[in-house]
Amino acid sequence: MADPAGGPGAMALLTKEPAPQTVPASDLPMKVYEVALNTGTDSSSGLATAGFRIAKYLPAEWHLNNSELYHKAFASCDHAERDRAEAKELAEYADAAAQRAQKDSTAAVGQRLEDIHFWKSQLQKEIEDLDAETCLLAAQKRRLERALDATEVPYTIVTDNLQCRERRQAPDLVCDEVERELLKEADLIRSIQELLKRTLIQARNQMRINREHKEVCEMDWSDKVETYNIDDKCGRYSNQSTNIQFHPTSVKFEESTSTPETWAKFSHDNIYRAEREKLASINLRDLIDNILHDTSEDMRKQCAAVNEAFEKRCEELYDTKHKLEHHLKNILKEIGYQEANIAALKQAIKDKEAPMKVAQTRLYDRSFRPNVDLCRDEAQFRLVSEVEELTESIKSLKKKLLESEQSLRNLEDTRMNLEKDIAVKTNSIFIDKQKCMAHRTRYPVVFKLAGYE
Repeated sequence: MADPAGGPGAMALLTKEPAPQTVPASDLPMKVYEVALNTGTDSSSGLATAGFRIAKYLPAEWHLNNSELYHKAFASCDHAERDRAEAKELAEYADAAAQRAQKDSTAAVGQRLEDIHFWKSQLQKEIEDLDAETCLLAAQKRRLERALDATEVPYTIVTDNLQCRERRQAPDLVCDEVERELLKEADLIRSIQELLKRTLIQARNQMRINREHKEVCEMDWSDKVETYNIDDKCGRYSNQSTNIQFHPTSVKFEESTSTPETWAKFSHDNIYRAEREKLASINLRDLIDNILHDTSEDMRKQCAAVNEAFEKRCEELYDTKHKLEHHLKNILKEIGYQEANIAALKQAIKDKEAPMKVAQTRLYDRSFRPNVDLCRDEAQFRLVSEVEELTESIKSLKKKLLESEQSLRNLEDTRMNLEKDIAVKTNSIFIDKQKCMAHRTRYPVVFKLAGYE
């Protein structure tokens, strides 16, 4: 039954809020609602049975509900049938995939066993080679120790020469060619000693490194043996094995696990480093022979160079002494000339005082000219220019006087140095000729320096 125009059913059809009233609601008259009466063939008169009529479903609604239940039952059956077909197909696919995965895993484990066996063999060979090379290097180390002891006598001689020459008096205590050759010889012997010591250390370190790399290879080899046994055991597992069980946590990768590339690189690097150290050990043994030969020859050549420098130095000392005496005479003359020059400069500065007084007095007096006569005329400009010229001349003369006085002081210092040098030349000749060169006759022979007994 349709609702009246003003009933609740009409309000339910609204899709938006009603427009606002132009007249306030309080001013409008109250609307009177009338209760609609039930009319028609299916209605009964009277309000006493109204509740029983409105609580019932209509027959059309009952049939519609049954139809919906039939449709849901049919759809559920159809969906369950499709799920059973998909489950069967999925189970067959999963079984085939599991068999295929297990076959691939077994083949991968077998390939892994071949890789492990290869690296294990390479490591075993490298361990044996390193052990043999270490024994050969130990023999060369003993020869180095004997050669190092033989360098003590030459170093004592060159040290004594340097100490004797330190007793030369200044200013003859110079780093001359002999000094440079002696220092070069001392540096050479020290460098040879350091070289032999470093080579000894290098030999000891190389032996230690050989042993360390041997241990690394042995540890890697041991790991490969253990891994080979584990993977061989894993390759023999099957679905019928009795010692298999669930390990849910084993499927995750540990953070410290390696990749196939890093695993192969680890063993490759171990072998590479072992090969490199083995080659370094071989080269070191060859290097020791060359070092002992070259160092003994270098020391004898430097000894001859030092002796030759001593001979030249003694000749230079005699010649220098005569030249210093000649220069001393010239310095004394120049000192006299410079003293006269300083006196002349002082007199020239004094001679400029009177002209300066005249010019400044004229300028002072002219400043009292009255009124318009205080004019910057040509005479005024000339007087100002004269004062400036005199000032610049005096400044230049004083500067030159300072330079001349400094030159005189330098000449006096040079005279004192020359006199001192001439006084110590005889002492220097005695030290080089009588002390140092006589001591160098005790220099050892090459056979001794080469480390042979």
